[in-house]
Amino acid sequence: MKLAIAILNWNGLELLKEYMPHVVSFSKESDIYIIDNNSTDHSLDFITKEYPQIKCIKLDKNYGYAGGYNKGLQKIDADIYCLLNSDIRVTKDWTIPVLKCFKNNPNIAAIQPHILDDKKNDYFEYAGAAGGFMDSYGYSFCRGRIFNVIEKDNGQYNKAQDIFWASGACLFIRKSVFDELNGFDSNFFAHQEEIDLCWRIHNKGYKILAIPETKVFHKGAGTLSISYKKMFLNFRNSLFLMLKNLPKSKLFQILLIRLCLDGVAAFSFISKGQLSFAWAVLMAHLAFYKKFIYYYKKRGNTFHTEKYYYVKNINIDYRIKRQRLYSDLKKE
Repeated sequence: MKLAIAILNWNGLELLKEYMPHVVSFSKESDIYIIDNNSTDHSLDFITKEYPQIKCIKLDKNYGYAGGYNKGLQKIDADIYCLLNSDIRVTKDWTIPVLKCFKNNPNIAAIQPHILDDKKNDYFEYAGAAGGFMDSYGYSFCRGRIFNVIEKDNGQYNKAQDIFWASGACLFIRKSVFDELNGFDSNFFAHQEEIDLCWRIHNKGYKILAIPETKVFHKGAGTLSISYKKMFLNFRNSLFLMLKNLPKSKLFQILLIRLCLDGVAAFSFISKGQLSFAWAVLMAHLAFYKKFIYYYKKRGNTFHTEKYYYVKNINIDYRIKRQRLYSDLKKE
């Protein structure tokens, strides 16, 4: 089973200097690729000089996370792709449990290792933790992370678990499935594109797994630092992925409630003086309305995920019932 590790880069020279030695040292049986979104910081010069064994794919502009991987992976031949952030520290033998799991479970399309904080190694990291889930209104959370409450890794999730979405920070996926689904939705650009892909994986009847045998360490917050843009993309893309993937019987009811909940969030931002965040929500909704017909036409014909959510309303569980840990949640 041939594994290709693909690292998307955009002006990430300092991150490559810090994290590439671990990837090279502990991935000797795998091909390693840098997919470069037209960087201007001499990233590729550094890779070519220091790691001539790494293959570089240079794109003509910054296509974002989704478009960058879509274009770059077309040029990579492998059975399994590992989409790895440039700020992930890997450890010895990290790929072995993952490949074993793929070999033994042909219906598993994607796998996420446990993702821990590279600054506080005994805590999970925000972007993925021990595997991702959703509530019925499209709000995402993880085993080990609900909103901004991040758990210490005490071995409480040291069991392989079917999950709803796997983090794009370290995502292993079968090439055959990635190609079958035409990869990421490049219109997402960044944020929640992996949740959209994972939802489509479920809609095809495949499974996604989080395994504890492999742990990686994520620095986090190393790519998109503009708070307004991040807020805009998260709100907009969340609406897009629900429009594309919700079962038709639930689509309009859930969307209407979610739009109202976003309005509540916008008023909350205003009350806190966070006017740019409120503006981001408004702009996200306008972008959603503008693209509504386009995304409605992108809906698939098969939906295997009538029960796509883990809990009904994570906001109520967290803010009213005070259930701050994944283990506190009562699955619907």
